[in-house]
Amino acid sequence: MLNGKKILIGVCGSIAAYKIAILIRILKKEGAEIRVLMTHSARDFITPLTLATLSQNPVLTEFHDDRTGVWHSHVELGLWADLYLIAPASANTISKMVHGLCDNLLLATYLSARCPVMIVPAMDVDMYRHPTIHQNLNYLSSIGNTIIEAPYGELASGLTGEGRMEEPENLAKVLIQHFKKKVELNGLSALITAGPTQERIDPVRYISNYSSGKMGFALAHELAERGASVDLVCGPTNQKVNHERIQEIPVTSALEMFKACRRLYDKSDIAIFAAAVADFRPSTPGTSKIKKSDNKLLIRLEKNPDIAYELGKRKKKKQMNVGFALETDNEIKNATLKLHEKNFDFIILNSMKDAGAGFSSETNKITILDQSGKKKKFPLKHKRLVAKDIVDFLLTKLYAS
Repeated sequence: MLNGKKILIGVCGSIAAYKIAILIRILKKEGAEIRVLMTHSARDFITPLTLATLSQNPVLTEFHDDRTGVWHSHVELGLWADLYLIAPASANTISKMVHGLCDNLLLATYLSARCPVMIVPAMDVDMYRHPTIHQNLNYLSSIGNTIIEAPYGELASGLTGEGRMEEPENLAKVLIQHFKKKVELNGLSALITAGPTQERIDPVRYISNYSSGKMGFALAHELAERGASVDLVCGPTNQKVNHERIQEIPVTSALEMFKACRRLYDKSDIAIFAAAVADFRPSTPGTSKIKKSDNKLLIRLEKNPDIAYELGKRKKKKQMNVGFALETDNEIKNATLKLHEKNFDFIILNSMKDAGAGFSSETNKITILDQSGKKKKFPLKHKRLVAKDIVDFLLTKLYAS
């Protein structure tokens, strides 16, 4: 089930570290390639030699090996992994992760990792129940990490309660299920628009908005992770594509975005219109820089095509169209109107009134509305997790149809 998957395991100082030997044996039998990082205190509970023998790779603790002169790059380790599992995750390491500290190789690799990260806490019951630990775990979850909660049971201290590390067999099932998700959309094609558009006034000025493209790029990566082939039509943005199944089509203006989407739409099984497309453009852009002549400048605007509306008229029965609505007033009413006018299967509503939602932020708070009148609200989350929620909802629609 895990053939060819690259799993990086970070082991912290905890009596539960002995379970990692069992986990590595299970994952190796499933075909995974394993590399292990350890903190200094983890070596007090299980030897690097044991984990190196089982993983068939050297176990790394230091940035630099004084014996061989080899530098162990945290950046390369973060790029190598398909998944980074930090298990057992101690209270100390969890706190350092929250605050961005990187005083060891395990933590520096965490800050560099571009792959999904799973955190498996292990500590005594009173530590695990402490408000600061719950606050830290909630924060790590909110920025896109997966927390595998500590189950109830007998602890090394002799107490009974939550805090013991999840059993290796169950962890292996979680990892297998994670990679199974990557084939849910296998063979399907998705079109996503992202970012702002820039409408030229003259060679040095343009009309635009505050969209960063973060939500659209997060959706593109989530769909690609689940097996879809993604065409990402994006306006000017600083976001970067990091997936082999994503083809980026950069555009500047609304007309360029419309032209690219018309070309790609008919072959798409899924279309998600996440871009903040300018509604208007200057009718006659200047061919040279407009000079100051008096105290006023009049720019005549004309309407841009509504990309989602125009393509919605061409929608086939088996296609899935998804829209976004960023509203400031009468949010539900306006989003519902767009849902029906533009022939969306469902629409994602953002409210500018919600702190932490909307343009440029790392987080978002959404409500999903569908054609049946169903309304599903989600709490404020990192946009990577919001993208997961949206794709999960999309899958329920695909399976229903």
